[in-house]
Amino acid sequence: MIKDFWAHTEKELIQLLNSDINGLSRSEAEKRLKMAGLGEVRESPLWADIRLFIGQFTNPLMLLLIGAVLISLVVGEPGDIWMIIIVIISAGLLGFIQERNAGKTVQKLKSLLQVKSTVLKDGEVTIIDASKIVTGDVMVLEAGDIITADCIVLESNELHVNEASLTGESFPVRKEPGICAPNAPLNERSNCLWEGTNVVSGNGKALVVHTGKDSLFGNIIRKANIKPETGFEKGVKDFGYFLLRITMILATAILVLTLLNGRHILEATLFSLALAVGMAPELLPAITTIAMSAGAGRLLKKKVIVKRLASIQNLGEISVLCTDKTGTITKGIITLEEAVDTENKNSDWVRYLGYLNAIHQSGYKNPIDDALIHEKPVDIQLIPEKTGEIPYDFIRKRLTIAVEDTGGQMLVCKGAFNEIAEICTRYREGSECPEVDEKFLQKISAQYESYGARGYRVLGVCYKYIASGQEISKDLESEMIYAGLMIFNDPVKEDIIQTLSNLKALQVNIKIITGDNRNVALSVARKIGILEPVLITGSELTETSSEALIQKVQEAHIFAEVEPFQKERIIRALRQSYVVAYMGDGINDVAALKASDIGISVDNAVDVAKEAADIVLTEKNLDVLAEGIMEGRKTFANTIKYIYISTGSTFGNMLSMAVISMVIPFLPMLPKQILLTNLISDFPYILIASDNVDESVLKTAGRWNIRTINRYMLVFGAHSSVFDLITFATLYFVFRADEGSFQTGWFLVSVLTELIILFVIRTRESILKSTPMKGLFWISVASIVFTLVLPYLPFAGYLGFVRLPFKVFSVMCLIVVLYTITAEYLKLWFYRRYR
Repeated sequence: MIKDFWAHTEKELIQLLNSDINGLSRSEAEKRLKMAGLGEVRESPLWADIRLFIGQFTNPLMLLLIGAVLISLVVGEPGDIWMIIIVIISAGLLGFIQERNAGKTVQKLKSLLQVKSTVLKDGEVTIIDASKIVTGDVMVLEAGDIITADCIVLESNELHVNEASLTGESFPVRKEPGICAPNAPLNERSNCLWEGTNVVSGNGKALVVHTGKDSLFGNIIRKANIKPETGFEKGVKDFGYFLLRITMILATAILVLTLLNGRHILEATLFSLALAVGMAPELLPAITTIAMSAGAGRLLKKKVIVKRLASIQNLGEISVLCTDKTGTITKGIITLEEAVDTENKNSDWVRYLGYLNAIHQSGYKNPIDDALIHEKPVDIQLIPEKTGEIPYDFIRKRLTIAVEDTGGQMLVCKGAFNEIAEICTRYREGSECPEVDEKFLQKISAQYESYGARGYRVLGVCYKYIASGQEISKDLESEMIYAGLMIFNDPVKEDIIQTLSNLKALQVNIKIITGDNRNVALSVARKIGILEPVLITGSELTETSSEALIQKVQEAHIFAEVEPFQKERIIRALRQSYVVAYMGDGINDVAALKASDIGISVDNAVDVAKEAADIVLTEKNLDVLAEGIMEGRKTFANTIKYIYISTGSTFGNMLSMAVISMVIPFLPMLPKQILLTNLISDFPYILIASDNVDESVLKTAGRWNIRTINRYMLVFGAHSSVFDLITFATLYFVFRADEGSFQTGWFLVSVLTELIILFVIRTRESILKSTPMKGLFWISVASIVFTLVLPYLPFAGYLGFVRLPFKVFSVMCLIVVLYTITAEYLKLWFYRRYR
């Protein structure tokens, strides 16, 4: 590891790293990669599976239960212990299989979005996975690239890098070759590039000095880019801990009371811990993960790549989507309609200048340059040789190239109209080049405005001649000759009005944020059905206070002439009132992507935009996004189903059992029977993650509402307890059931109510109007049948069950039917009352 590498010359570092200005050879790079990997410990798939399986038994309650089981074995009182062990392992195996499948989906998603780096191998430009970068590689950098190692700059051409995550400096930092003092502070090391930062403009080459764990700031960057917990994640976690605390308190109380009731300490311990395991929402993390991974898998088939599973839930909560118009509202297929001079006549000269600028620029490719290259002037025989370039940046809003033309070295500059007009002192008119005056500026401004009003995107172009061999710099962008305008068309998508209507039906509003002028933005707004669009310009944003902006952004449909830094401000203001998604694919979108609740990019976006996004679309299509929103809402709805079941029937059953155990001279159910109840219900419960969801639920964004959950817990927990008391009274006082019959009857009612309540709770509509997923339905039916016949199977005695008389069996089934009917009416009342 080279210390203070910024204090060495490039030649010294090349020698120290045994590299070359043209990069490493392929064989040497491969050799270094293998050497770098010697110290890495890669987890085998088998060990990963073993670790995941063991993880199923590491929650505190399960560990306590396993401890009690082991103590029972050691002290020589095994009793039913082996049966309990079988039930515990079966439950763990079920969770393991489901989570393993979910993990495979996550790994597949990660593999689709590997960051790439461009390097020189044997002097040839080669694109490789960023993970394969080694010390001594020479990276080739351009605008939009993520820097994937600590480097020293070898060559630069107006190379500017965003180091905000390291230094807090919001403006891009200029980088160039040179030597810095060994003790130079970070923000003054102008010859260094750091892992995790990104190129904003310009291009260059850099020598890789440190990678991976040796990178000075790589780990800091990765930690800084981790997004905080979403509201849903925090809500699920907090609620899980809340139920766990209640469970621990009840389990402790039950243990004490059971001991006071004369039970043996191991029997009482096993009973209280089994009850605790039954009450705790142990499947909640698995249900959430499985639901989100299943949604991610379905979205992948629809060309949506989810980088972070929790983003699916955020996607479902979206109420405002902010996007540029290109490729989402419009077709994204830009064509050059006209190239006109100052007299508004078609001009081959303007077309020629635009072509030269586009064909020679070395920044990231964009649709406008593609359109200019596609419309190559037919009379070009020989393309002039490029001699230099001043890359585009978001302050100048223009790009200049230099070519060796017949008249000498010529600068050709294209960019935003105002930024082109301000550097021109003369204009081309036939063979003359008069000076620019106020009248001329008014004339070309009117020309520019007229095209914008018709929805065209317009760029200006200018040029000038300089001495051959003169060094190219930004200072030369002055005293230019104005040539004319290039008129581009990007038609609105034919089906966009229907798409926006579909999003509106999902209660998602679209707000367009664009750098185009107000006339273009207003024209597009009217074409997509916004008859009276409310528009805010970038200059108006500058003059608006943060407090006033919160109100203004709610009313606006379009933000036009917006600077890159203003996009982030708009997003933050909107987030005061909405859950906001932002769709962007450029360098200027990165801050807004990170500021939004959910950042969305596309597969052909610049690397830094894809890295900042939570969701990546393989095609820029709002219809696909609408499907993603539906998947997010489906994930939320199915997770809430499980929470309602856990806080209703299951919790009520276990609580009643704990109370009744204080009254009768025997346990209402044996520990192994309690755990078996949990295991049987887990089979259909874990499939809730993929259940069908009613259309009425998908029309609105789900919201984490702890008050509603608490109400539900009280209402349905009380309902469950009432029927538990009816079961207790019927078995104990009416049928005078002995211990075996009581436990068998109680087991039947407990399991059947937990299984059937699933069908009641899974829909807000009538149970007869909503169809569950086939797998969930048939697993539930199989579980119900198994529960009914279990007391009559040959091994029933090992589980403590006895054959019930037909009369007792029939009454237990009748109680379950009455429970189901009343639960259905109670549910309909609850949702009418608390909708």
